[in-house]
Amino acid sequence: MVKTSLVNMAFKEWAVVCEALGSGRQSVILRKGGIAEGRAGFAFLHREFFLFPTRFHESLEKTTLPPGFALPAEREGEVEIRFTAKIEWTCFLSDPEQLAVLSDFHILSREVVEERFRFGEPPGIHIGFARIYRVSSPWILPMEKRFGGCRSWVELPTAPEISMTAVLSDDEHDRRNGLLRGLLGLS
Repeated sequence: MVKTSLVNMAFKEWAVVCEALGSGRQSVILRKGGIAEGRAGFAFLHREFFLFPTRFHESLEKTTLPPGFALPAEREGEVEIRFTAKIEWTCFLSDPEQLAVLSDFHILSREVVEERFRFGEPPGIHIGFARIYRVSSPWILPMEKRFGGCRSWVELPTAPEISMTAVLSDDEHDRRNGLLRGLLGLS
C-alpha cells in the first residue's frame, strides 16, 4: 500500500472503462480528444491523476463486456473517485493495422476504437499504458458545472491524502507492458 497526495487533476473517462481499469481488465487508455481539447488536440498532459467516471456518451453496447455487466451505480449529483492512474508511456498510433493488437488490453468495441481513430485530423489514436491504483476510501465530490463538457482533463479541489493499492501485481503489470510494447514494435 502506498500513501500519497496526488495532484488535483482528473482524467474524464466512461465509468465502465474506469471500472475495467480498476478491475485489471484494461491496461491502456485510448483517446482521440474532445471538442474542448482545442487546436492542439489531446495530449497526456499529466502522468499521474485521478480517474473521473462519466456516463457521457457511455454505452455498454460500445464495449466487449457481456450483456448485463453490472455497471457502477450512478450517484445523483455526486462523483465517486475510486482509482488513480500513472501513465508509464504513451504513443500515437497512426497505422490502422495496429489497432487489432490492442484488443487484449481494453474493453472498447472494435467499432468504437476505429471511430476514434478516424475522428479528426490526423487519423490515429493516443495510447497511454497505465498502472492503476485503487484508493483505500472513495473520494466523493459534488458534481459541479465546471466538471462538464467534452474535455479530458478537469481540475479537482485539493486532493486528500490517500492510501492506494496497485490493481495488478508487479509481475502481471510488467508482463502486459512487455507484451504490448513488443506487439507495437516499441523498444
